[in-house]
Amino acid sequence: MYVSSFLIYECCMQLRVIFLQDNLASVLEKMMEVKLLLPFMVVLYLFMAPNWWCYAGRSRFPKNKHVVKSIKSPDGDIIDCVHISHQPAFDHPLLKNHTIKMRPSYHPNWIKDDNITSTKGKAITQLWHSNGKCPKGTIPILRTNEEDVSKYVKKKKKSLPFAYSIDPEFTSVNENHEYAIVRTQGNFFGTKATFNLWNPKVQENDEFSLTQLWVTAGPDSDVNTIEAGWQVYQGIYKDATTRLFIFWTSDGYKQYGCYNLDCPGFIQTNTEIAIGGSLSPTSQVDGSQYEMTILIWKESKEGLWWMQVDGNVIGYWPASLFSYLSESSSRVDWGGEVINLRSGGHHTTTQMGSGHFPQEGYRKASYIRNIEIVDDSNTLRSPQDLLTFTPQESCYDIVKGINDNWGTHVFYGGTGQNPNCP
Repeated sequence: MYVSSFLIYECCMQLRVIFLQDNLASVLEKMMEVKLLLPFMVVLYLFMAPNWWCYAGRSRFPKNKHVVKSIKSPDGDIIDCVHISHQPAFDHPLLKNHTIKMRPSYHPNWIKDDNITSTKGKAITQLWHSNGKCPKGTIPILRTNEEDVSKYVKKKKKSLPFAYSIDPEFTSVNENHEYAIVRTQGNFFGTKATFNLWNPKVQENDEFSLTQLWVTAGPDSDVNTIEAGWQVYQGIYKDATTRLFIFWTSDGYKQYGCYNLDCPGFIQTNTEIAIGGSLSPTSQVDGSQYEMTILIWKESKEGLWWMQVDGNVIGYWPASLFSYLSESSSRVDWGGEVINLRSGGHHTTTQMGSGHFPQEGYRKASYIRNIEIVDDSNTLRSPQDLLTFTPQESCYDIVKGINDNWGTHVFYGGTGQNPNCP
């Protein structure tokens, strides 16, 4: 099955090249002369078909297979309950004979400090829970539109915060992506951080605002990343709610990788949390503050990159998906990212974080606290030599700090367009 999938893929790619290089009308005329109109129409369909056909084995089908139950969420989402052994991950050729591991063998050690706050595991509140739960042995998968999946994966391409060497004089932006991040470089096996949850305003449907972590290895041209956090992206999710998301790539955002479970790769083991599902409640300026703690770590014995959210193990990326991340990470980033389409010729009003600048502080500006990395002894430690990167600080900014309660932390965010950010 997997061999034929790749043959279909390669065939489609060759056909696309032929049609792009030749004159389509002349090809049609020649084929009609020899009564090959029907085969031509089949070929044309393959050329024009949605990405899921030509990328057989690489992207999720328009509808989940083996749906046991579907749940309609109050926010309009549809959650498909799919048997854990039939999830999209196992469409990947490298995972054909993979045996699911339901729980990690160990967690990272942590350095106990009575002054540092910690949060116990708690259930994530997702609106679809109010209308039911998935049966035992199944996992929840957010139903998505294949056309949208193709569209937003393209927008994610080349969205890695610039190069390994940060030049403080470097002020350009990356394919309309703007950042306010901190970064550390070294040899790491994961990271943990607590993210303040907000619902920023996003100007255009095709823009997004997110807060996340990046676990990265390899050169920019072929970079491997594991990413997780929260985002608002109306063009994809069809609403402006704040959502849990993951992303990964193994080839520099070219062909391999995707958001959430929209292609084979990430193996979900959690039966209650829908990746891509909405998160609630979110923080209010001068009001209650809500958080989400994400831990990603490499289990070296099994070669798995595990993900945990608020004490709930979600699942893992097998190291076999990656080249450079198969052993460890060489860089970790934390912070915010937005797409700025410059509609009308001016900077977007899309907010980052809370929409307030970091200098405004707690209960106004968004924060990421207790930032830690997993070292080669499987111990969580505060990162050293943390660098800041904010090429458009009049639009979005970030300020780092350290204290007894929050450990290494940052405040970040901004309004987008303003008198100093035209």
